[in-house]
Amino acid sequence: MITTRAAVVEEAGAPFTVQEVTLDEPRPTEVLVRMVAAGLCHTDLLVRAAGAPFRLPGVLGHEGAGVVERVGSAVTSVEPGDQVVLSFTSCGACVGCRDGHPAYCASWMAHNLLAGTRVDGSATLSRDGRPLGGRFFGQSSFAEYALADERSVVRVGPDADLAVLAPLGCGVLTGFGTVWNVLRPAPGQTLAVFGTGTVGLAAVMAAAQLPLVTVVGIDLLPERLALAAELGATHTVTAGKEDVAARLAEITGGRGVDAVVETTASPEVLRGAVDGLAVRGQCAVVGAPPPGTEVALDMQGLLTGKRVVGVTIGDADPAALIPRLIRLHQDGGLPLERLVRYYTLDELNRAAADMHQGRTVKPVIRFAAP
Repeated sequence: MITTRAAVVEEAGAPFTVQEVTLDEPRPTEVLVRMVAAGLCHTDLLVRAAGAPFRLPGVLGHEGAGVVERVGSAVTSVEPGDQVVLSFTSCGACVGCRDGHPAYCASWMAHNLLAGTRVDGSATLSRDGRPLGGRFFGQSSFAEYALADERSVVRVGPDADLAVLAPLGCGVLTGFGTVWNVLRPAPGQTLAVFGTGTVGLAAVMAAAQLPLVTVVGIDLLPERLALAAELGATHTVTAGKEDVAARLAEITGGRGVDAVVETTASPEVLRGAVDGLAVRGQCAVVGAPPPGTEVALDMQGLLTGKRVVGVTIGDADPAALIPRLIRLHQDGGLPLERLVRYYTLDELNRAAADMHQGRTVKPVIRFAAP
């Protein structure tokens, strides 16, 4: 057993409280990771607010990065001393996993979110002898040590800056994967991104790597739009001050947008995004609203060949896409430093407030060296 400090959420809507918890020893397919950094994602806040099911009290965190301390007997992909970035986990055996689409694993919810335990029901975390919700996205990385599933672990180079790379595991993976894996806009086409948080800005940076004629960033916050323009957006639209539909029509010469990334989880925004599509345009729905959220669409408008597709974590295989993103970062095409602001584990509540209020794009918890 390993004793470690972790940020625990006691119940729905409660703040993060840092306290000592006990971590189980690695099972055969598990990896003990000493955390160096962990990104804070809107999904963490959604789950904390009970917008998605997870066992509480529990430990969240799903954008971890750290150093391997110990490995289970069946682990072959990493060894002690390796630097790793953590992402979601998957079963590895279903049709989705075998076909290279682990984000659509047949048991994705059970492995990453619902149980807060291993698949066999055993807990990875406890406090005073009582189980805690853990194994969040295969990791629960808001802790100084995390017990990760091997399929959550991606080995990176020994010189990689883990404090910068931590957001790759979810938010950045989602933005890039949605553009590169799902939408795949053709040369000369147009793309609009609704919402320029981490996922939206990652989508802008992904689009900037393609020969597109127009990339539009749309947000309520002028400072986010200024950053989007610096990262590759050719046009920006300030929602709430400008008529978004009219501006998109103006920018595209009235034909509409070929591809849209919708990150806001707002039914009203999604409706406007779909209405603004060009003939045969496609809209990727990335934002995660509370369960049961519905949207009304113009069915007649869909008959022009418009497509609306839901996307989980960019339909990405972390083992394949994360190394590509690291190379892009090294080459200067993915300036993650522009998004990140650092906090300590004890400042996690302030980090959450700063992100919610738009003061920080991507909070990253940086753990003290042992």
